[in-house]
Amino acid sequence: MELSNIADQAQAIGTTEADDLAIAGFITEAAHGCIESLFNLGVAYSTGSQGVTCDLIEAHKWFNLAAAKGHEEAAWCRADISDEMTAREIAEAQRMAREWLVAGARKAA
Repeated sequence: MELSNIADQAQAIGTTEADDLAIAGFITEAAHGCIESLFNLGVAYSTGSQGVTCDLIEAHKWFNLAAAKGHEEAAWCRADISDEMTAREIAEAQRMAREWLVAGARKAA
């Protein structure tokens, strides 16, 4: 997802400009390999903070990506929210995480 699309979506649900910038910044940093930003996105989506709607599928995706890069707390958070998700939702989150990785690999090539 491109940053402009994220900002457009955020504005559509009524978030503030500061929240838009925070989420866009986390996504930009995550795209450049920042593990802490991956984790911060998971926190935002799991709690509905930073102006985003609580979305456990999206949260699981970000926690999964952070955990795969060695963020121990992200692995714990992913496990916690998995208890509230269906197998289908977890599979969707995993698919989305793979897509994120593939998209990043394409940009690097």
